[in-house]
Amino acid sequence: MRRRSAAKRGPAKPAFGIVAIAASAGGLNAITLLIRALPADFPVPLVIVQHLDPRHRSLIADILSRRTKLHVKQAEEGERITVGSVYIAPPNRHLLVNADHSLSLTHTELVHFVRPSADLLFESVAASYKDRAIAVVLSGSGSDGAMGVQAIKKMGGTVLAQNKETAEFFGMPGAAAQTGSVDFALPLEEIAPALVTLVAGERIADVQ
Repeated sequence: MRRRSAAKRGPAKPAFGIVAIAASAGGLNAITLLIRALPADFPVPLVIVQHLDPRHRSLIADILSRRTKLHVKQAEEGERITVGSVYIAPPNRHLLVNADHSLSLTHTELVHFVRPSADLLFESVAASYKDRAIAVVLSGSGSDGAMGVQAIKKMGGTVLAQNKETAEFFGMPGAAAQTGSVDFALPLEEIAPALVTLVAGERIADVQ
């Protein structure tokens, strides 16, 4: 009887509720490899900021869709995020995650000369998900995301960054690391397995 009642409970609730990813120069390749390595049943949504040329339509969602079984789309104003989906910030719009797990797109001022801003995304995710948030900083120039990872850490979330050896541009991951808020600095190929492990509620070795 106990075994049957346990079986009815279904899978355990994921230890985290969202993964927010930020990248810039060299980031498209890094994002592609990371997303491609995630399983089709990855149990939390992902939101992504990749710095883009605001003058051109973004093809990132199309590119990623061909390389993963997850549902990839460009984020839209007001839509609610769902498990198994990947949301990409559109060009020239800040992407924010609200407390009701809906998305907002804003055209407010540039932050550190960029829009979309990793800092704003991370800060909104920290406020909405608190200790159930994971932030990932991938290859990119500049320091966008450094303030945001501090917000994630302050609220009890977890921060991963691509390590110097595998990042095409180490500006963003390096700036994040300098804040002292990065929990795990990992080679690119180890980030997806680390996310799977963390979301399952298991521990990974600290290789920072």
